[in-house]
Amino acid sequence: MTDATPQQRQKKILVVSAHPEPRSLNAALADFAVGHLRAAGHEVKVSDLHAMKWKAPVDADDFPDHAADQRLDVLAAHERATLEGRLSPDIAAEQEKVRWSDAVILQFPMWWFSVPAILKGWIDRVFTNGFAHGPAVPPPYSEGALGGRRALLSTTIGARESAFSDRGIHGSLAEVLHPLQHGVFWFTGMAPLDPFAVYSTIDLPQERFAAVEREYGRRLDGLFTDEPVPFRSLVSGDYDREMRLRPGVEAPGTSGLEMHLHPHE
Repeated sequence: MTDATPQQRQKKILVVSAHPEPRSLNAALADFAVGHLRAAGHEVKVSDLHAMKWKAPVDADDFPDHAADQRLDVLAAHERATLEGRLSPDIAAEQEKVRWSDAVILQFPMWWFSVPAILKGWIDRVFTNGFAHGPAVPPPYSEGALGGRRALLSTTIGARESAFSDRGIHGSLAEVLHPLQHGVFWFTGMAPLDPFAVYSTIDLPQERFAAVEREYGRRLDGLFTDEPVPFRSLVSGDYDREMRLRPGVEAPGTSGLEMHLHPHE
């Protein structure tokens, strides 16, 4: 009897859910992901931000030892409190979940072309200097502080899919989600997969939800085997000392954000 491959071994997955309605499509997708992954033998933890009454804004309460009469330098305070183990307990608990995980799934409705405020607040407060980035950890845009983890965005979108196509009025989904995929996940060393998106979600009929579940199940099955988005590494030699892509590195005909992807073989 042979040992299981790395892809087949039990993995640890954190699902972060961000919708205020527990009977919403997003809640149903989060529940489906948890059940599907556990049925496959994985260990899953859930952060339901609204159920947790998660505090979104970064403020002085995040730093219990911060003197009230001192100016709050958030970047410096994050680093100091992180390295000294003095962050507020809710932040420390979420960081421990991320450390524990082999993959992180963010489940959210797309509101104003981004995540809801409560999820942005989770990112702002949890991905602190000294934990997810900073001088004491590996460089960004590489196998950085959170390297070795997979990341998946699962989002619901009221608009039609064609509006997010290559000539769609909203821009391509890859461009809209670039700040999360590249600026949060890849910046911290996590390997993002292509996002899972459900479009035209207003009054989604039950028969279509069944198809959504099948497709989402397929994507969850590939969480550790599908190829991640091929973002270039900062330490690969593709960038100069000013963090600018070197001339001629990009594939012919590419421009904009697409230049920061490795060309297909």
